[in-house]
Amino acid sequence: MRARALNQRLRIHLIQAGAVVASIGLLLVGPFWGGETHEVLQLAGIGLVLACVAGRMWSILYIGSHKNRQLTTLGPYSVTRNPLYLFSTIGAVGIGLMYGSLVVAALLGLISYAAFIATARKEADHLVTLFGERYAAYAAVTPMFWPKLSLYRDTEELSVSTHALRRTFLDALLFLAIIPLMELIERLHAGNHLPVFFRVI
Repeated sequence: MRARALNQRLRIHLIQAGAVVASIGLLLVGPFWGGETHEVLQLAGIGLVLACVAGRMWSILYIGSHKNRQLTTLGPYSVTRNPLYLFSTIGAVGIGLMYGSLVVAALLGLISYAAFIATARKEADHLVTLFGERYAAYAAVTPMFWPKLSLYRDTEELSVSTHALRRTFLDALLFLAIIPLMELIERLHAGNHLPVFFRVI
């Protein structure tokens, strides 16, 4: 159980490291659009990043205190089996839009989606061994990734793990820190402090 949790954290850290490498690459690339179009893309990106942070916090309220101990099927987990991965992918797309590029947004979204889907499939095998027919029945009607809103079910009482909530909040700060980082990169490009070798749409 502990080895599996460590492997999961390792995969998440690898994804985060990949995001850092991609960000370094963006230092030498500029967005194609400027003016109002650039501003609209940035605002849309900020909106998606904020949705990512709020969605991850919402999701951890339901699963943080009993992950791998009991099957969570309410709240965000009633419409998708992997809301944390879904919201993280939304955040990755938001980062690309904050940069001002549809291409970067699409690439970050696709890379995140592929990585999280691979992780979710491995986790599904583990959950079958833990919860057997209950998980199989849940998986038969609940999408692995893309939500089906008509399935939504909730509860009035939750058992919240403050440790998991705090850890998720700290992870979310990485997404929020990208907002001023993108602004800094933009100013460095505008002031010719960083070279722009080519521009992407």
